Amino acid sequence: MIACLRGSLIYRGVNRVIVDVNGVGYNVFVSLNTLESLPSQTETLLHIHTAFRENSLELYGFATEEEKSLFEMLLGVSGIGPKTSLTILSGISPDGFKKAVCEKDFAKLSSIPGIGKKSAERIVVELKEKMTAFPSRTLTSDSGNMKPDLQEDLTSSLINLGYKQKVAGDTAERVLKKSGSDISLEQAVKLAFKELIK
Repeated sequence: MIACLRGSLIYRGVNRVIVDVNGVGYNVFVSLNTLESLPSQTETLLHIHTAFRENSLELYGFATEEEKSLFEMLLGVSGIGPKTSLTILSGISPDGFKKAVCEKDFAKLSSIPGIGKKSAERIVVELKEKMTAFPSRTLTSDSGNMKPDLQEDLTSSLINLGYKQKVAGDTAERVLKKSGSDISLEQAVKLAFKELIK
């Protein structure tokens, strides 16, 4: 089982990266929190959770052990799989998630794509006690390069993450009007999530 990967990023997507480790490229799914914290060109270290499927093996990477632990806690909730867990960690910071669970903030949890009211209730019931012992850690942002079609990319990213086209388009427009276009796609998606879960 792969516990961690150290290497150079040769590809950055909205929810995945490819890490070159001694000439071998590993496809690793990541949350937006982790993606924002990764350096652009220098060597990086990702803590890895390995998920075995019937016909494949998937790698999920995290900037910190704390986020990896939170991901694995979410996997223990009935009805929550790896992709949904990653979506949750992209839609809310680890500290924000901990607060939402401890305060039984069902509205905030159910505003995340793929999480309905029943799923939010299950998460709170099954994780509330564990959250009280979960360490707080805030991931820092890392600025990236501007893309000329940022609004289109941002809209497409939000659609891929489960939002309707009109909601995604309107949100992308609002976010870029507020922040300007001199930000990376990862930062723009993170700002859009904050806008959507207010």
